[in-house]
Amino acid sequence: MIRHLIPAAAAMLLLPALSLSASAAIKYDPSWPCQQRKVPELSLGQFWNGPDLPKSAADWEKDSAVSVLVEEVAQRRVPLDEANKKIVDFAASLAPDKKQDRMMMVVQGLFDHMGRERSDVMSGISHYAHSQADLAAYVRKESSELDAFRDKPGADPDEVDRRTDKLNMDIRTFEERTKSLTYVCEVPTVIEQRLYQLMKTVAGTVADQKKK
Repeated sequence: MIRHLIPAAAAMLLLPALSLSASAAIKYDPSWPCQQRKVPELSLGQFWNGPDLPKSAADWEKDSAVSVLVEEVAQRRVPLDEANKKIVDFAASLAPDKKQDRMMMVVQGLFDHMGRERSDVMSGISHYAHSQADLAAYVRKESSELDAFRDKPGADPDEVDRRTDKLNMDIRTFEERTKSLTYVCEVPTVIEQRLYQLMKTVAGTVADQKKK
């Protein structure tokens, strides 16, 4: 007995999932698969409204303590409360006459480090989306070929079953990858929100310094 076959029409209905999720972003980048609008570059002003950064802030990676702090608090696996405390404790450990300059390094460091992380994630999303598009095209071809084979006089039922199982498995893979993509699409926003919260904490340490 021939196993249940997902018809070609049903397979085709699965494939627009990628383009539908991109509909909100299509006027910005037709290949971008996420509902969230694609913003390739961030600006510091979106996250920091404190004092202008001195030129020395660009050298934050040369300050080992600042570099370590940035690396630690930027990690999403570190709870935000813990990350904020690390920033506050670091600021409290600094000499008053060095505090603002070094905290400005922290600002630049967070923006640079987390901006690079976000860019890497977005590149990964684009690559993933292209892979999904390739898989969608393959499933369409596979489904069409199966329909043609099944309609042939004397088609081997066992071969139809084998091809059907393969098509069903590929469709499930496509669906699972689409669900994963939905989750991954949220990561750039998560990074942006974390960066904003960390910047607020840094701003608080600078404001406290001015009051003293």
